[in-house]
Amino acid sequence: MKSVFNNIQSDRYKHQLTDIIENFDTIEGGEGKRNIIKIINLEGVDLNIKAFKVPNFINKIVYNFFRKSKAQRSFEYAKKLIELGVGTPKPMAYFEFKSILFFGKSFYISEQLDCDLTYRELTKDFNIPDYDSILRAFTRFTFSLHEKGINFLDHSPGNTLIKKNGNSYDFFLVDLNRMQFGAMDFETRIKNFARLTIHKSMVEVMSDEYAKCSGEDYSKVFNLMWHETEAFQEKFHRKKRLKKKLKIKK
Repeated sequence: MKSVFNNIQSDRYKHQLTDIIENFDTIEGGEGKRNIIKIINLEGVDLNIKAFKVPNFINKIVYNFFRKSKAQRSFEYAKKLIELGVGTPKPMAYFEFKSILFFGKSFYISEQLDCDLTYRELTKDFNIPDYDSILRAFTRFTFSLHEKGINFLDHSPGNTLIKKNGNSYDFFLVDLNRMQFGAMDFETRIKNFARLTIHKSMVEVMSDEYAKCSGEDYSKVFNLMWHETEAFQEKFHRKKRLKKKLKIKK
């Protein structure tokens, strides 16, 4: 088993965390279908422990020899985000189980961060107090990611935690294993909004705020953002229909 810890504090937990990871399946609780998340209190600190699904046969080899695991990428990207001044739960450690040939289980551990809401709630409840301000603040947050060269490939409704901070809002990214870093052109920036909502009214507000931040024309931003949103939805539902057909054939 390989384990990497972030700092003196998490290193202090080393033996306890190792014991928790080795007995993870016996610990009650947990949520998630593909990946399992359990919240465990250790010396008064709530830790978020994410167990990634064991990869398929090909990826067992890929992750063993050629590519960093999801756990390692989550850990390293969290540290990089913090260095860039972007909110994310504090990374504590990651664990990997490997054999000579194959990659097995992996775990990413961060401090649990309690939030007031996630972006997902914005897509379901338009009566949330201060709704427009939150959505615009989120758009400015996304613009700041782009300005820092952060392309969060899993920029989807459940992956941004939102905390009220006085009269403003703080945003924290989770589910970090898919990111790219580097300068982003206009099309790539706007495409980054494609997975966030199906609601045209939200796209209109985000387009308006992004246009203000970027200096681009509103119509140009909106037309591309809505086009990318529709394209993603069509692709998503096409895959869903295909899976349903394959299941019926079985």
